[in-house]
Amino acid sequence: MKIVAFAASNSSKSINKQLAGFAASLVVDAEVELLDLNDFELPLFSQDKEQILGQPQLAKDFLQKLTNADAILVSFAEHNGTYSAAYKNLFDWCSRIDGKVFQNKPCVFLSTSPGARGGASVLAQAVNSAPYFAADIKGSLSVASFFDVFDATNQVLTEPKLLVELTQIMKLI
Repeated sequence: MKIVAFAASNSSKSINKQLAGFAASLVVDAEVELLDLNDFELPLFSQDKEQILGQPQLAKDFLQKLTNADAILVSFAEHNGTYSAAYKNLFDWCSRIDGKVFQNKPCVFLSTSPGARGGASVLAQAVNSAPYFAADIKGSLSVASFFDVFDATNQVLTEPKLLVELTQIMKLI
């Protein structure tokens, strides 16, 4: 099984990327490709830009990564209660190429933050909109207080209840 995982963030120190990488590692015998949104940076989407640029190759490349996957794992960063600008921009370009961005693939959606809600607002938005973009959501989890429950040195989730819950979710893809 090939899993494409990424953080919906362009932070070089993304805690969501750490969570995505750890979660994907829980799938036994999976080939994991951990993407970095910085490798798919595009001009700010608008219909005017689309008319000038057409469909950018980087958006096509990102969609091809999803096409090549058997399952998709996204960990959403929350910026002011919603998606990060980097993710939303890439998503907007991709959705103009193919509205079924997630291509009916099994998906797990996660979120984390340093705070007590763990990106719950953006995760709820992502899960609620997922069917419109052909995501087959197998599970979702918000991880609150990231720095209290994740060992950054060893890249592991340390809170036992969350670890059990995440492990069970990852078995669904």
